[in-house]
Amino acid sequence: MIQRMAVNSSSSKAWCVTLVAAVLVIVADKGKPEYAYIAMLPTVVFAALDAYYLALEKAFRNSYNDFIAKLHSKVLTETDLYSVAPKGNLSYLQWESLKSFSVWGFYLSLAVLIFVTKTVAIG
Repeated sequence: MIQRMAVNSSSSKAWCVTLVAAVLVIVADKGKPEYAYIAMLPTVVFAALDAYYLALEKAFRNSYNDFIAKLHSKVLTETDLYSVAPKGNLSYLQWESLKSFSVWGFYLSLAVLIFVTKTVAIG
C-alpha cells in the first residue's frame, strides 16, 4: 500500500509536467500568451492530489507502526490482523504534506517556470 502511494505521487508529478508542457506548447503555437496561466490549473490540482497521496502514505505508515508496536508489546488482537485502515486525521496530514519540500518545492518551481515561460518565451 505504502509503495503504491509513493508511485501515485511520482506519477502525479509526471502527469503534471506533461499537461503543463502540452498547454504551454498549444498556447505558444496559437500565439495567445494571455492563456499561458491556464497551465496553473493542472499545477494546483496535481499539487493537491500529490499532497493527498503523501497524506495517505503517512496514514498507512501510522497504521503499520501501530501494528508493529502492538505486536512487540504483545497486545495484538485478532481484529488487528485484518485491519488495513489508514490512521490519523487525513485533512491534517494532507495539510502537513503540502508543507513538504517534495510537494511545494516541485510545484512552486513549476509555477515559476510557467511564469517565466509566459513572460520570456511566449509573450
